[in-house]
Amino acid sequence: MTDRGCDCGGPRRPDPLPDLRLQSAVELAQDMAGALTPLEAVRAAAARATEALGATMAAVSVWDRESGRLRVLVNHGLLAPGEEELPEDESYPVADFPEIVTYLEERWTTGRLPRAWLQTAESTEPHAGHTHPTAGAYCQERAAALRRRGRACCVVAPIVLHGQAWGELYLARSVGLPEFTDADADYATLLAAQISAGLAQTERLADLRKLAFSDPLTGLANRRAVDARLESALAAHNRDNTVVSLVVCDVNGLKRVNDQLGHEMGDRLLERFAHQLSLAAAKLPGSLAARLGGDEFCLLTEGQKADEVVAVAEELCARALALSEGEGVACGVASTGDSIGPVTTPDRLFRLADAAQYRAKAARAAHPVVAGRSHGPGFAPDPTVLLADAADPRHRADGRPRPGRSGAGDRRRFRGAAHSADPGQLLTTVLAALDQGAAARAVHPADTLGKLVVVAETSARLLDAVGWWVSYVPPGSHFMHTAQHAVYRMTRGPGSTRAETQRAQIEAPDAVFDLRHYPMTRRAVRGGAFALRAGAAGNDPAEEAMLVVSGYRGMVAAGGQNPAGGWLVELFADDATLPLGQAACAMRALLAVALAGAASPPVV
Repeated sequence: MTDRGCDCGGPRRPDPLPDLRLQSAVELAQDMAGALTPLEAVRAAAARATEALGATMAAVSVWDRESGRLRVLVNHGLLAPGEEELPEDESYPVADFPEIVTYLEERWTTGRLPRAWLQTAESTEPHAGHTHPTAGAYCQERAAALRRRGRACCVVAPIVLHGQAWGELYLARSVGLPEFTDADADYATLLAAQISAGLAQTERLADLRKLAFSDPLTGLANRRAVDARLESALAAHNRDNTVVSLVVCDVNGLKRVNDQLGHEMGDRLLERFAHQLSLAAAKLPGSLAARLGGDEFCLLTEGQKADEVVAVAEELCARALALSEGEGVACGVASTGDSIGPVTTPDRLFRLADAAQYRAKAARAAHPVVAGRSHGPGFAPDPTVLLADAADPRHRADGRPRPGRSGAGDRRRFRGAAHSADPGQLLTTVLAALDQGAAARAVHPADTLGKLVVVAETSARLLDAVGWWVSYVPPGSHFMHTAQHAVYRMTRGPGSTRAETQRAQIEAPDAVFDLRHYPMTRRAVRGGAFALRAGAAGNDPAEEAMLVVSGYRGMVAAGGQNPAGGWLVELFADDATLPLGQAACAMRALLAVALAGAASPPVV
């Protein structure tokens, strides 16, 4: 029988408000974690904060230190005339907000995080915490502003990021609603702190993405970024005949500079050439300049005429010759706008550009060699095309691929500890595994499931996880299907025998989950990540039940979407597994890498 409660001296039911507010704070954190950009993060924060505090509108503003103004990033809810959801230029002098000066002074003198303050439309005196000499006058102005906009009260919570004032969270209620209380101010302070944590995570994710797709020495894109862009460019070429061109350059004389002048001078030579490559890319709108590794660079263009690309490559060669300590570059060009035959895969275009670059280096040419453009009479077919096809072990005389053959690629060894929970080590190791799989052609660039299995398996082994699961959600569906999994050691769920648990884990690939019952998983599939530890406060009951019944102690999940559908990678832990919580952000970045480029659904 359910105890409905009575006034008979027995225990009363606890007030549900703290639980609801805790859940709202958790949901705010989850929504910010699912955001892909800082703007998406603050929009999610404003929406959740409005709901959590029963406000009618919310705004998130950032302190622009250069201009000394408080700039509004987003407004949400019931807006007054003249207010916009995403204002282009809504800002106010920080001097108009003595509360900011007050909390800055409090932060630096006491070391405590500032508390939110309250304002009503009828206020005539500043809040007790405002000690700034002009607070009274500005309090009256803020009250008048509330009345003009039909609002009864507001609560303003400062947002502190990395120990410095970042901005503020502003929430208001319309006339006729109850005024905010001191308890509401305390809760707004908590939400502002949660927003600060979410912004820090968004910054970290941006840093990881930059690391994943850029070269640390030159700041150019890396091979991974080129592969992703080239996949989409060739898809456009095969769909509507868009011209795609690839320029591959090898910096001459780098070994001599390193040996005679030192690696610091060699790095400076690479940086100077990277600058020239960036200038060349600027002349071809939409192009991508990248360092492939070592002394090798490339320029990828889409939609530009082949002659325009060759002209820019000519100028690039001339500028490279003028670099001090350098000896120019060997430059090869391959473009679908020339007579090079059908190009349906990135491999073929890269192989053609590499063959052209090889011929330029062998001839010590000061000009680019262009695939499909013979340099002399009697070349039919083009010698560069012949060289590229001869180097391809899958090539046959009739132009069709040979079955069961794959190109050989360089194999790179993993570096670092056998097991590590460090996010940087995780990122480096898994990205190396993805690159190794691509180089050895063990994983086709369009094989989404294959790439996600590499991410899952490598991450699980580094973290010493119990096992991993890769799941798939068809486009437009609410149902998630397990596509592939691996279990490295058995666990035991509550009330089950080891045999029962083992059978459940092995048979789980047939499982189908309705995402409407698993909110955290649903958010992750849209591009988020989360970690779950059994018994932790604030866990979603359905998510924790699935975890505990399976016999696991914890998990980390990350997901994302591509044209093939939604995807989720889950790693499961027992007591021997390294901590998973700090891996969530790195896993989310790795999923973004694996889901970039061409896509395919799992084969059923």
